[in-house]
Amino acid sequence: MRVVSITPDCDGDALVLAVDPVGNACHLNRTSCFGAADAPGLGRIARLEQTIAERAAADPSESWTAKLVAQGPKRIAQKVGEEGVETALAGVAGPDEELAGEAADLIYHLLVLLHVRNMVFQDVLDVLASRAEAGKGPKTRA
Repeated sequence: MRVVSITPDCDGDALVLAVDPVGNACHLNRTSCFGAADAPGLGRIARLEQTIAERAAADPSESWTAKLVAQGPKRIAQKVGEEGVETALAGVAGPDEELAGEAADLIYHLLVLLHVRNMVFQDVLDVLASRAEAGKGPKTRA
């Protein structure tokens, strides 16, 4: 891991290290060292990326992910669009469970698209962080 920053707490008896992981954070090739389950939050995205990479190499007749990857980025992008519309419609007119399910489908297909383009979700997070930093400057009204 590459240390980005070290910040002490308010009374100086604990440190928080912000790091950029290089691969999995655990020496056992897991997303997290804290139990066999997936790491919470964004750690689950990293685990899903690993699963997508593993299944992409499978036989397309045995894996939906492999079938999508074999069809190429144009088809995967089409699926992202379809799932985006379904997510939007569920957000307007569906119950919470439907919205969550459609959003999960959208994220899965987006991660598959990123995979075939040799990208990871961290690339998206980096853009969001850059935009957030850019938004910290002084605001003026025209």
